[in-house]
Amino acid sequence: MRCLPLAACALASLPAAAQTDRLARPELVLKTVVPGMPTGPQQEIRVMTAMIRPGDRTPFHTHRFPVTVHVIEGAFTLEMQGRTAVTVKAGESLVEPPNVKMTGYNRGNEMLKVVIFYVSEPDTPFLDPVR
Repeated sequence: MRCLPLAACALASLPAAAQTDRLARPELVLKTVVPGMPTGPQQEIRVMTAMIRPGDRTPFHTHRFPVTVHVIEGAFTLEMQGRTAVTVKAGESLVEPPNVKMTGYNRGNEMLKVVIFYVSEPDTPFLDPVR
């Protein structure tokens, strides 16, 4: 048997399981279509973390663009004006819509740890407080 690409010969000689069991594969946590993403020639991507103590909340606010929140520990409750409150637990994610008044809470008894992803036009404030 003549194998021109040496790598192909090496891979062909490995058992099938050895070829796949070490491959990293992403796990889909959330997939959603959202309105309001920035469309300018440049976007700024921010990845932030937050720790919220039991009983604490975020300010009453809006976002100019969608915000994705992924819960690492605890449970995050989001109350949005005119919508049903949503609670997201560890390992789950949600998308906060733009231009909706909202407040987030840690109503649990343990520390809440989240990772926040925000794509916006450059230098856009992360949130706009509502008075």
